[in-house]
Amino acid sequence: MLYGAECWPAKRRHVQQLSVAEMRMLRWFCEHTRRDRVRNEAIRDRVGVATIVEKLTQHRQRWFGHVQRRPPEAPRGRGRPKLTWDESVKRDLKDWNISKEIVLDRSACRLAINVPEP
Repeated sequence: MLYGAECWPAKRRHVQQLSVAEMRMLRWFCEHTRRDRVRNEAIRDRVGVATIVEKLTQHRQRWFGHVQRRPPEAPRGRGRPKLTWDESVKRDLKDWNISKEIVLDRSACRLAINVPEP
């Protein structure tokens, strides 16, 4: 479900749609319907997975570390998206309190962006 997510400039609406689809799959996996009135947190604890929002951010931060370590003269693609991937990454770095210096150190970066599975 997150194939190629590291370069998506995800808007809030898209993230919400991903969260809804994920919960629908988890409910199906646990054989619960919405009529059973089982809370999302209970289903997530039972299955033992992190939220898709955390995993999306983890993928994006891992890719950002990869991009930061590449040489500066690397070629860029054509066109300009409305919400750039760079803006999404900067927002994630600010939300998670991660500096660019940490991203340059691969081992420290992995520790900083790791989302533990419950």
